[in-house]
Amino acid sequence: MYAIRAMYGVTSKLSLLITGSISNHHDRKLPPDLINHTHTGNQTNYYTQSPKRGVNYPYLFSGVHLYAKYRFVSIDKKNSHFRIAGYGEWSKLAVAHDEAEPNLMDDTGGYGYGVIATLLKNRFAVSLTSGLIKPDSYSETQADVTGGPDLPTTIHFGDAVRYDLSFGYRLAPERYTDYDQPNWNVYLEFRGKKYDAARVIQNGVELTSNSIPLAASSYIEVHPGIQRIAKSNLRIDFSVGFSLVGNSYVRFTPVWELGVQRYFYRK
Repeated sequence: MYAIRAMYGVTSKLSLLITGSISNHHDRKLPPDLINHTHTGNQTNYYTQSPKRGVNYPYLFSGVHLYAKYRFVSIDKKNSHFRIAGYGEWSKLAVAHDEAEPNLMDDTGGYGYGVIATLLKNRFAVSLTSGLIKPDSYSETQADVTGGPDLPTTIHFGDAVRYDLSFGYRLAPERYTDYDQPNWNVYLEFRGKKYDAARVIQNGVELTSNSIPLAASSYIEVHPGIQRIAKSNLRIDFSVGFSLVGNSYVRFTPVWELGVQRYFYRK
């Protein structure tokens, strides 16, 4: 996935972000073999199958993601601070996502909200983020496996709770003398999510699901990383993520992430 983001600080407390992304995570339509059937006498029983993993898909534009964060608690002291912010997010995506897990940045449209608490003490920082995700559904017409006309098919993705805990430590400089000093940090993030099962409706009938990726699940990943900040306005992050408890079905691990942020300050 490749994403470009613009962020604007409306005030010292309110920040707005807009992100656009492209990825090769989805095809243009759901897998043609996602839904199968069996016959019991004259009765046809439809059910969902697990999607194939590791399939090569084309790069497609995923959509647009909007995010707002407002800091409502600030307790700032010398070499320390404690802050709490609330956030809200919304995305408009129309990709053929075939797993239950929602992800507003790349997989599902919808909205979410939550809180972020951050504590900084000297060279050590800890941050906790927790929130809810309410995804939109995805609909298309899919071929009838019995050879009839195409059937309207809708996937209602599961609601989710996200919980992220990160720890950071400043390696250098030991003491600041000016704003142009390069800054090196190491960090360790634990990212988790718990989500409900997805429901697949075809032609007005809810299908029995035999698909593990469409079932309810939860997982925790660990992401160690390193960060460099130059002249207080250029930030480069690099991290690698591994499964710790359970697994996400929307991606394989390890997860490699590279981020570059450039800040422009108005005098």
